[in-house]
Amino acid sequence: MKRNESNQLKIWSCTQRVIALALVIAFINTSVGSARAMTSKESNSNKPTIVLVHGAWADGSSWNAVTSELQGQGYTVNVLANSLRGLSADAVYIASFLSTIPGPIVLVGHSYGGAVITNAAAGNANVKALVYINAFVPDQGESLLQLASTPPPPGQAGSCLGGDPTTVFNFVPYPGGNGDVDLYIKPELFPSCFANDISAKKAGVFAASQRPIAFSALAEPSGAPAWKTIPSWYFVGTLDKVIPPYAQLFMAQRANASIVQVAASHLSMVSQPGKVTKLIETAAKSVSGS
Repeated sequence: MKRNESNQLKIWSCTQRVIALALVIAFINTSVGSARAMTSKESNSNKPTIVLVHGAWADGSSWNAVTSELQGQGYTVNVLANSLRGLSADAVYIASFLSTIPGPIVLVGHSYGGAVITNAAAGNANVKALVYINAFVPDQGESLLQLASTPPPPGQAGSCLGGDPTTVFNFVPYPGGNGDVDLYIKPELFPSCFANDISAKKAGVFAASQRPIAFSALAEPSGAPAWKTIPSWYFVGTLDKVIPPYAQLFMAQRANASIVQVAASHLSMVSQPGKVTKLIETAAKSVSGS
């Protein structure tokens, strides 16, 4: 009887030591995990918020691949819905959203979105970098129609959206537009003009889901440009037929932007998301100092 009690005591004592050891290991693992989480949180807090603004004939989904890559790098990303109703009105809306973001911001615009961020960032001290992706970068008083109608250099083609507008756009009046119209790129033109380096099937989807822009937005003069006081980066798509490379380079150089040139169409963030993301990260790292 005594021997059995002694054996039971030994087993109980051993069991207690095993349980205690397991509790210590669990505590250590939890502490290490918490420390890693805290380190990750602190690291992310040093990163600027990245705000992506789409242009005409596109929507926020055009940024999907870039957004995924940036989030994978630990950035907070906001993809804003650009109303495409008018340059000043769109800029006021984007500026209102930016005012709600604490800390540094990297503001990115594609195509018409470049003109919007040029106006929206003015006066916001938190916007530390502007990144233009195949974008318009107007100076004060310039309209997008003026920039788009600049004659091409000898031997180079102008915009595929130039020429007779009735052969390029479908015109759709909208309620309350006071005679203004929405412009849609003709679906049969969209793949070869707007999305000439992605598959015809995917380009067809973009053509069917395109967001129109009010004609008046293209004719409205731009305000004081934020790029005169905020460091800028520019992604030139050398296959772009909407804003030809010569026009992109002119605007980028005038803004004293850091320039990269990549063989990409107007939808470069769809066809070359990795390279677009890399440029945005370069701008973001200049802000965070990492």
